[in-house]
Amino acid sequence: MNQRTCLSVILAAGEGTRMKSAMPKVLHAIAGLPMVAHVVKAAEAAGTTGLALVIGHGADEMRKAAQKFAPKAETFVQEKRLGTAHAVLAAREAISKGYDDILVMFGDTPLIDAQALAAARQKLAEGAAVAVIGFRPPSPTGYGRLIEKDGHLVAIREEKDCSEEEKKIGFCNAG
Repeated sequence: MNQRTCLSVILAAGEGTRMKSAMPKVLHAIAGLPMVAHVVKAAEAAGTTGLALVIGHGADEMRKAAQKFAPKAETFVQEKRLGTAHAVLAAREAISKGYDDILVMFGDTPLIDAQALAAARQKLAEGAAVAVIGFRPPSPTGYGRLIEKDGHLVAIREEKDCSEEEKKIGFCNAG
């Protein structure tokens, strides 16, 4: 078992406007649990020792729900949604506590696998500065691509920014 300390920062501030729901997107139930609860369970199964939820839209509703599926989580409010890096910055108080590893994941990825998270942590334990989780879908259309050179990640590019050649890459960013 990995003895390194690990903070899981789960980004759950988005409005989910395409869902056209007043409820925060990550609280919609999948298999009987809010989708973000599945992400929390995967992080816990991968050995996380700290949990930070970055919330925004429906913050009060999120805090109340989090008491049920993540009672030990610290919550941080992202007042303005200014992108992923800004969301991570909202949790800087937790990040600054000196954890060995920090996992950042999206609260709307309920199928994230604890084994994939554990594998990323293992890469960090082996000395990698950053570990990114990717996947190979049947069709990569719509996903950001992981661009590699000589077996090393050199870029993460959203599909809209990919060249025609890069759009053929089947290795995608899991978020």
